Amino acid sequence: MKELRKKAAWKKRRIIYDNDGNEPVYFCEEATPESLLECRMKGLIGTQVDTVLYCTWSSGFGYFTHDTKVGQVFDCTEEKFSNNRTREFLDKGLDPLTIVVNFCHANNLEVFWSFRVNDTHDAAKTWYGPLMVPQLKKDHPEYLLGSKESRPPFGQWSSMNFGLPEVRELAFRFVEEVCLNYDIDGVHLDFFRHAMFFRNPSMGLEASQEERDQMTELMGRIRAMADDLGDSRGRPILISVRVPDSVDYSRAIGLDIEQWLKCDLVDILTVGGYFRLNPWEYSVQLGHKYGVPVYPSLDETRFQGEAGKIRGCKESYRARATNAWAAGMDGILLFNYYKGKTDPLYNELGDPNRLVGLDKNYTTGARQTGMCKSYLKNGDRFLNCAPVSPENPRTIEPGESVAVELEVGEDLKKSGKPQILLCLQFDGLDETGAVNVSVNENELSQGVIKKIQISGNQPSEEVSSVTSTQRKSTDADGKPAGAGLLEIPLEPEIVTKGMNAIQVGLEASSHQKIELKDILLKVRY
Repeated sequence: MKELRKKAAWKKRRIIYDNDGNEPVYFCEEATPESLLECRMKGLIGTQVDTVLYCTWSSGFGYFTHDTKVGQVFDCTEEKFSNNRTREFLDKGLDPLTIVVNFCHANNLEVFWSFRVNDTHDAAKTWYGPLMVPQLKKDHPEYLLGSKESRPPFGQWSSMNFGLPEVRELAFRFVEEVCLNYDIDGVHLDFFRHAMFFRNPSMGLEASQEERDQMTELMGRIRAMADDLGDSRGRPILISVRVPDSVDYSRAIGLDIEQWLKCDLVDILTVGGYFRLNPWEYSVQLGHKYGVPVYPSLDETRFQGEAGKIRGCKESYRARATNAWAAGMDGILLFNYYKGKTDPLYNELGDPNRLVGLDKNYTTGARQTGMCKSYLKNGDRFLNCAPVSPENPRTIEPGESVAVELEVGEDLKKSGKPQILLCLQFDGLDETGAVNVSVNENELSQGVIKKIQISGNQPSEEVSSVTSTQRKSTDADGKPAGAGLLEIPLEPEIVTKGMNAIQVGLEASSHQKIELKDILLKVRY
């Protein structure tokens, strides 16, 4: 079985498509297989998607849209859940998970059941929060890490306490039930939706070794059960996990992922989610050290306004995927990306060669990093990336400079002579401010820019004469910021495949400090 697992684990997965399973709740016009599959599945045929992760409802622990006896069927039709046809499906003998599994296998797609190990959408203060609280949590408030009236300092009050054997037993039974009743190729354990599991982290401490051992024991039980059932059917049930991309951060919240890898409890490692802590190479080296393929989770950006538009467009996804492939990733995982069957990314992101020659937006980070502190006190101490964004601006004092690293995962000198524009967004730069910019120790001069003065609101003649632009911009909330946008054309020879060192300085004669609020490399063909 181990040999079969290893062979199956290393099959080619160009794109892994994560589907949160909301179709029967929100989108199906009728309770039929055709209606369900038309929403998000049929459009995958003929694309680079090789694997589907199907989550049967993104709700509180124990709520599902498959035919569960261990958990609770989510059949609420209140408020905006009025279109929920889950109960209608099941009453007709139509199980949404069975429909998806059969569709995937009929179309040569691998399919995993995705279990959001401690989802806490039910703690939301918006309309859906109270409607998502399963009866289990109402009957057993002692299973939770908090309550609405007494919220823990970290994480959400509705998080289940995995330090309790009753909770771990339920989690095991949920997984076992699906493995017994459905012809899935594997189970995807999503520990990043959401990343709170134990009492100590919820109170501002690191998880104890006992807490880490408790989760490792649960993983061991799931592994043994999956292998036994795989033996019985003659085909393995793979175990995939989605976790933070840091061994130390994961240990601090109770997930001893390196121990899981050492003990052969995991077949596929997927990393990333609400934040990224390390360069992609870190996770590639970790997984490959233990013979496990690694995939980056490219989640939707949570930036708002102009910063969100830059990071949420197809050009940004192409750049993110290019960087991941260059780091040695074994494929791409798309999370919360439902753009429809005509979206070009489903036929682009899964092939690094296909991405060559396509327009891209390279940034220092597509996701915010602040969430790392919401699950762990001072969680940003594990941050080994230094993104520049409206969330993480860099202050530049007169006479000083800041260094920024920007990763570009392709050799632009060999990809068709694209037009390249380095875009720097500032706040607080007035008419006295003179900015110096260099890229990879190349001072930007003739035809580009070595030194430039920018007015806070209007472009000066000097700016116009060097083909840079200065305009009013917006902050992360879309509100006018009066920031300066400096756009600098670059020659491909200046940009290096890999990490690029950008130096931004403010002359000593400037009257006030400024903030570098964002940085973007536009590549256009």
